[in-house]
Amino acid sequence: MPEEGFRGPQVCKIAGITYRQLDYWARTDLLRPSISDARGSGTQRVYSYRDLLELKVIKRLLDAGVSLQSARRALGLLRSSGSDVAAANLVLNGAHSVLATSGEEIIDLLKGGQGVLNIVPLAGVVQELDAAITELTPPVPEVRAGGEGSGLPQAGTGG
Repeated sequence: MPEEGFRGPQVCKIAGITYRQLDYWARTDLLRPSISDARGSGTQRVYSYRDLLELKVIKRLLDAGVSLQSARRALGLLRSSGSDVAAANLVLNGAHSVLATSGEEIIDLLKGGQGVLNIVPLAGVVQELDAAITELTPPVPEVRAGGEGSGLPQAGTGG
């Protein structure tokens, strides 16, 4: 069964980015769609939920003032760590990125003399993403079997 995905315009609305950014990031291999990549004119990229999560992380990093080059490195760190993105903090100091999963780890980095440029909390990214997806998805009307308006006979009506 093929995985359901999200197309470009949906992805931009959900992640809060422009289509130009999405296209550039795909062409420069920052984040390529994992379900279906564009294969010439007339085809569309299709992104997975995990892709959307990574796009939200990139957006949050850029909003925090992190350069695209540093965001690229940080994303690589997240991918290789296998950690729960929603429970992590990215600690960026110049050319290095460290993933800290607790406040104690951040304090240890500071005590160790690490010159910290940015601490980007990723908590809430999953909730933001889910809320944005829900906002774009119209509610499905509730239909009751045999109920009024269903076209099926109701119990006790004889017909």
